[in-house]
Amino acid sequence: MGVLNLNDLILFVRAVDAGGFAAVARRLGLPKSTISKRVAELEAALGARLIHRTSRSFVLTELGRDFYDHARGAMIEAEAAEGVVRRRLAEPSGTVRITASVPTAQFRLAGLLPVLARAYPKIRLQLHVTDRFVDLVQEGFDIAVRSHFAPLPDSELMQRRMAVERITLVAAPDYLARRGIPAGPEDLAEHDGLLTAPSATVWRLRHRDGREVQVAPASSFTADESVVLRQAAAAGLGIACLPETMTAEARADGTLAPVLPEWEAGTVWTTLLTPHRRGQLPAIRAVIDFLAKEAA
Repeated sequence: MGVLNLNDLILFVRAVDAGGFAAVARRLGLPKSTISKRVAELEAALGARLIHRTSRSFVLTELGRDFYDHARGAMIEAEAAEGVVRRRLAEPSGTVRITASVPTAQFRLAGLLPVLARAYPKIRLQLHVTDRFVDLVQEGFDIAVRSHFAPLPDSELMQRRMAVERITLVAAPDYLARRGIPAGPEDLAEHDGLLTAPSATVWRLRHRDGREVQVAPASSFTADESVVLRQAAAAGLGIACLPETMTAEARADGTLAPVLPEWEAGTVWTTLLTPHRRGQLPAIRAVIDFLAKEAA
C-alpha cells in the first residue's frame, strides 16, 4: 500500500457526495480529468478499487462504501477540529441534510425552516421528506426529525428533544351541534369516531389528574393518515384524536373544537437525531439548537 494523499481522500468524498466526477468538478472549478486521475491515484495507493466506472454511472464498490464512511468521518473530524478554532469567529455555513416524515415536515418544519434559513444565510438546507425509515449514516443525512409515541431506543445517534405534545380529541362545531357535546369519556360510545385502522377500535384516554379509561366509539371513518382524519373531522364526520400541533390552526379559526379538553389520548415526542461526529460541526449544531429552541 502506498502513502495516502489526504487531499485525494477529500476529493473522493466530495465526488461521492456530489454523485460523480463531473458534478464535483463543476462545484470545485477543476477539470473532470483531474478529479478522476486523483481518485485513481488514491485507489492505486490503497491497492483497491473503490469505484465501478462506466460511461454513464458512478457506483461505489462494497469496499468503496466502507472506505467512504470512514473517509467522510475523517473529513468531519478535520472540519470539527478547525471548527474548534473558528467556532466563535465564523458564521455557521455549509450544507445540512435533514430527513423527516410527511406529517413532521408539514406541521413541525414547514414554518421553522424558512425562519432558520433567514437566520443563517450561509447554511444550505436540504430537506428530504419520506415516511420510510431512513438510515442516517448509510444514506448520508446529518439530522433526522422523528415523531414517535414512545421513547426511542438507545442507539449510537445523539438525541435532542425538540417537542412534546398531547394527542387530543377534536370535532367540527356543526357535528357537536348535531350530536351533542360529550360530558365525559363514557359519552363517546354514542359518537362517531374517526379511527386510524379498522382494528383500532379502542381509545385509551388519560385525565390530567391521572385517571385512565378505555372507550370504544362507533367507527364511522378509517384512515391511516393524520391529515385525512383532520379533514374528515373538519367536514363533520365525527370525533378524531390528533396531535395538538396538527389541529392548532383549525382550532384557532373555529373549524375544529376541543372535545373533553381535560383528557388526552396519548403523547407525541419529536426528537432530533444526528450521528455523533456530524453533530460537532457548527452548521449542524446551529440547526439542532435552533429547532430545539424554536419548537419548545
